[in-house]
Order: sequence, then C-alpha cells, then structure tokens
Amino acid sequence: MAIPALIAGVSEPILSLTDAAIIGNMEQNATTSLAAVGIVTTFLSMLIWVLGQTRSAISSIISQYLGAGNVEAVKNLPAQAIFVITTLSLLIIAITYPLASHIFKLYNASGDILNYSVDYYQIRVFGFPFTLFTIAVFGTFRGLQNTYFPMLIAISGALANIILDFAFVYGIEGVIPAMHIKGAAYASVIAQLIMALLSAYYLLKKTDIPLIAKLPFNPEMKRFTLMILNLFIRTIALNIALYFGTSFATKYGESYIAAYTIAINLWFLGAFLIDGYASAGNILSGKLLGAKDYKSLLELSNKLIKYGIFVGLFIGVIGAIFYYPLGNLFSNDEAVLTEFYNVFWIVLAMQPLCALAFIFDGVFKGLGKMKYLRNVLVFSTLVVFVPIIFWTDALDYKLYGIFIAFTFWMIARGLPLIIKFRKTFITLAQNN
Repeated sequence: MAIPALIAGVSEPILSLTDAAIIGNMEQNATTSLAAVGIVTTFLSMLIWVLGQTRSAISSIISQYLGAGNVEAVKNLPAQAIFVITTLSLLIIAITYPLASHIFKLYNASGDILNYSVDYYQIRVFGFPFTLFTIAVFGTFRGLQNTYFPMLIAISGALANIILDFAFVYGIEGVIPAMHIKGAAYASVIAQLIMALLSAYYLLKKTDIPLIAKLPFNPEMKRFTLMILNLFIRTIALNIALYFGTSFATKYGESYIAAYTIAINLWFLGAFLIDGYASAGNILSGKLLGAKDYKSLLELSNKLIKYGIFVGLFIGVIGAIFYYPLGNLFSNDEAVLTEFYNVFWIVLAMQPLCALAFIFDGVFKGLGKMKYLRNVLVFSTLVVFVPIIFWTDALDYKLYGIFIAFTFWMIARGLPLIIKFRKTFITLAQNN
C-alpha cells in the first residue's frame, strides 16, 4: 500500500518542483521568477492543505466502516464531501483572485517579484478545485485500501505537467509562443484538470461509489465536519509556520527567497515521499480500529517506526549524494546556490524526524483523533516554532534560523504523537 501511495503523494510537490526547476533555468528574470513561484507555492500549499484535509477525513471514516464490514452505510459520503469542498474552493477563487496583490504583499513581496507572483497565482488558482476533487477521490480509494489507482492518476498528472511545462515556458517555435512564468501556471492547471478527469473515471468505473451528491446528508457528515474543523485549525497553525518561513526569507533578499524556494520545495518532496507510509498508517489504522484489533495496530506502529527511520535516512543519504547537482538543477545563480548549499544539509538531517512525525500524523488521522492532532500542532507552532524563528532572526541567522526552527518544530510535532499512541494502545492490546 505504501509504495503506490508514496508515488501518488508526490504529484503536488512535483508540479511545484517542475515549475521551479524550469523557471529557475530561464534565460531572463530566472531568480525573480523563482522567488515568485516560491511565494505563490507557499500560499497555494496553505489553501490545498486546509481544504485538502477531506482526504484524511474520508479515508478515516471509510476505512473504519470497511473494518467493521459496513461500507454500504457511507457510500454517499464522498460525493457529498466533494460537493461541499469544491463549492468552497470556488468561493476562495472569487475572494483571492482580485486580492492577489494584497495577499503577496503580506509575504514581503514587492516590485517584479510581486508582479510575477500575481501573474502566476491568477492562473494557477483555477486548478484549485480540480486538485481538491482529486484529493477527495484519493481519500475514498485509500479508505477502500486501494492506493494503486491514485498512483496511476498521479503519474499521468506529473508527466503531463513536465511535458507542458517545457512546451509552455520555453515555447515551441512556430507552434506555441514562450510564455515564461505564465506558461508554468497554465501547465499546472491543465495537469490538475487531467488528474481530476482520471479520478472521476476510475472512481466510477472501478467502484460503486457515486459522484452525484444527493440529500439527505449521510449521518457521518457531522463527524466528517468536526474532523475537518479540527484539521482546519491544525492546518492554519501549520501554515503560520510556513508563512513566517517565507516572509522572513523574502525579507532577507531575492537570493535568499529563491534559495528558500528550492530548499522548501525539496523538503515538501521529502514530506510527500514519506507520506506513502503515512497513508499506509492512515488506511490500516482506521481499518484495524474498526475491527478492534489492537494488537495488530500496535505491531503496525512498530513497523512504521522502523520504515519511517529507514526512509528518512535513505532520503537524507540520496540528498547528500546529489547535494550539488540538485542545486544546479534549479538555478545557475551563484548567490542563490551559495545560500541553498549553506542550509540544505539541515533539510536532509531532519528527514528521519520528519518521517516519524508525518507517519504518526497519518496514523492519528486514520484513528479519527483529529482533536489531539490539532492541539499538538497548535502547541508546536505557537510555543516552539514562532519563538525560535523570531529569536534566530534577531541573531541574524537568516536561512539557518528558519530551518533550525523547522527542525525543532518537527520534533515537537512527532514526539507527543508517538508517546500518546503507545501509551493508549499498549494497554488496549494487553487487555484485548
């Protein structure tokens, strides 16, 4: 389950990484454009993570019903959830589109960086509903213990994005004009549309889950809504950390925000690679909880800890081997590369810590323990991350300070989850 989920999970960061790599190697305004992509990606990630929590909520509920042998009772839940979440996405487009300039000024963007950010966002935001639709369908498949079809969809979207990026950014002589940063945005939107269409096709062809929402609401919509609200608060806390990271990096200067863009997008890629095992934890923990098989649930957590540490170390080692080629892949600006190489080792060193935090995030989502997840992330952001980043900023550590704050943030996120899980389920397994 984990390996197809891992491949499916990297689709969104690959869209942003592809944009960053191709834009960062343009002949004109590459560094400015790369900085703009970094700012917009942070804001879009916030929107996607806030509303994309439908995947975890749907997966949790469906997997628990699957474990209890009663999936039929929640068959109409995904369509209702998709309708609500895509309606909200249209409302967000209507609000943020005309306010894009004001939004990115909050990230300390100005001049050409601000102009490019607005241009890029006002195209890419139209892929937002397609992304949320795809995420909700992925959650449905995961609840049904199927990660294979999401993998096929994600591969198709990623390949389409790479091909379209080259065609639209650089142009094809006599066929497509070079559209630069706008071309990257158009490529992403089309790739997201392709993924949404494939998601609808596979769900309708391979399952008996409907896509047309009908009233009355499923009884589980109340629990679904409470899960979403808790995850919403949690994700706001998560994005407070990302906001401060991006705004401080922008404040330090163009080369710093460009270097931060490369580093944070590679961090996102690592996070989504690890998300394959987080998804397996989400899928299986929900099913085992529904079946009240606490011993197997505890064994699952032990395996996930081992896999998480191994995958985190593996990502760190691969990153170390390709340390300098990775930088050159995204930029040829020496000032940008110098700042990137100065801090990338911190991103690699924190990978095992990130792995454990992300995996147990997934496990707790599968268990439906959204309130505890909310409390842990609010604490780790407001009590750990924010004070540290302001302190390191006062010390003028610049990007060092940002990624030191992220490291302690991940420790504060992961450790309480592991302790809480083992304290709860060791007792239940003994009494089972």
